[in-house]
Amino acid sequence: MILLAPIAALGRSTLALMASIGRVAIYCAHTLRHIFTPPWYPKEFLTQLLQIGWLSLPVVGLTALFTGGALALQIYAGGSRFSAEAVVPSIVAIGMARELGPVLGGLMVAGRVAAAIAAETGTMKVTEQIDALVTLSTHPMKYLTAPRVVAATLCLPVLVAVGDSIGIMGGYLVGTTRLGFNPSNYLHNTVDFLEFWDVASGLVKGAVFGFIVALMGCYHGMNSGRGAQGVGRATTNAVVSASILILAANYLLTELFFTA
Repeated sequence: MILLAPIAALGRSTLALMASIGRVAIYCAHTLRHIFTPPWYPKEFLTQLLQIGWLSLPVVGLTALFTGGALALQIYAGGSRFSAEAVVPSIVAIGMARELGPVLGGLMVAGRVAAAIAAETGTMKVTEQIDALVTLSTHPMKYLTAPRVVAATLCLPVLVAVGDSIGIMGGYLVGTTRLGFNPSNYLHNTVDFLEFWDVASGLVKGAVFGFIVALMGCYHGMNSGRGAQGVGRATTNAVVSASILILAANYLLTELFFTA
């Protein structure tokens, strides 16, 4: 019996994980159904556009700016070992558009938005405001989940596009002021080597990451435990699960887009 205890514990953990995945999948299916069926709440949707999109712009922009500058320094330092310093503009642009822009933008938004959504909806559940919505014949998922998921899915590609531009500008500033690149040649190399699909793939990733962030925030908030401890745990779980799913989805999408 003692030897079977670790196996039993592993089995319980596996079953708990599969049950959690199933609950998230069911919640995702219900969310999609409520998104495409009326009634809709445009005022709540516009509010979430402001909260998720506009107010996330500073943190995404600053993250992209410093990441682009650091990326230029690292690529220059590595390329100088092989006399390949000239690749800095093209690699910075491709790296920001394909990977760093969407991933870092998604993670920054997850840290800000998923936590805020989970805390807000969790507090509403604890204070019985969600029960009040049901009493007023308003479906909580239609009023709380659907507008947030749609707003995040639409906002994050825009944030990624802005972040890509700012990140490339950060690499340009470092390349021209610190690394001795000619400004005109730097921009010329950036435009020549950056292709449409490099940018488009990052925007598609941004939409998927936005959906994940809002879905995880709403799911954990709706399933929050009672009291301040339950809300705090839901907030933490929302950020952790959103971050892990973003990284996993990034790999799957990269495999899909760029593997022959």
